[in-house]
Amino acid sequence: MKRPVAVIVIGSIVALVVLMAFAAAASLFLGGAAPVAVSDKVALVKIEGVILDSEDVIKQLKEYSENDSVKAIVLRIDSPGGAVVPSQEIYAEVRKLKAKSGQKVVTSMGSVAASGGYYIAAASDRIMANPGSLTGSIGVIMEFATAEELMNKIGLKEEVIKSGARKDVGNFMRSMTPEDRAYLQAVIDDVHDQFVEAVAKGRRMKKEDVALLADGGIFTGRKAKEVGLVDELGDLDDAVKLAGKLGGIEGEPKIITEEKKYSVWDMLKGEDMGNIFKGFFNKNFQSLMYLYAAPSMY
Repeated sequence: MKRPVAVIVIGSIVALVVLMAFAAAASLFLGGAAPVAVSDKVALVKIEGVILDSEDVIKQLKEYSENDSVKAIVLRIDSPGGAVVPSQEIYAEVRKLKAKSGQKVVTSMGSVAASGGYYIAAASDRIMANPGSLTGSIGVIMEFATAEELMNKIGLKEEVIKSGARKDVGNFMRSMTPEDRAYLQAVIDDVHDQFVEAVAKGRRMKKEDVALLADGGIFTGRKAKEVGLVDELGDLDDAVKLAGKLGGIEGEPKIITEEKKYSVWDMLKGEDMGNIFKGFFNKNFQSLMYLYAAPSMY
């Protein structure tokens, strides 16, 4: 009795698959060519808006550092700065990543990569900016509003019970004393010194040379290149190509990135509002956010 045609076809396919698998195994055993590896990639990590938190960026960096197909990382920074600690944490993570995985990191500057944004950039192997990018602003600021005169006019007085002389430093209900100002200036000077040290270490520059540039002033990308804060001029595409070259990738590198999607629920919860509404964050609002809080690189 003849077998159905379908059975014969299926049997032939199964036999062919088994034969191919056996040939591949034999090739490897006998020293033949290994299977084609997953193509090497450049990972793109975006740092946008006011830097208020480091968790998401650090999570991405750790994931890419453990991905063998990622040979280099591009940090696309478009930020005016933000809080000190998140900037320091991302800077430190970039340095740990380079030491642990050996991956190359290239910074691509967008419209603005200043203050805390530049702090992070300094940790990368190479920095590329557009000629008109605004960068630098190596400095730290702490701002306070004072409503003492207004309170006096309306007859409102505050009574403070405190455990130490400095516990209410920065209280907007009273004017700042000379002692308060000297105390806070020392805090700012220490954080500023940490900023200068980080840039000097990351850029392999002398600390005294960085200090000359660290008056809080901004530079265009072209001027920043002249003073040593930027390595090359170019756009994001140029930065990706440079990262691929540094990572040993031949030809056009494939890019992988994580696109964060925001839902209505995220907005209602207030998560990542700094990024969702980054266009609405101006300097005055930032100052209010850091009242009684850490100094900011902004």
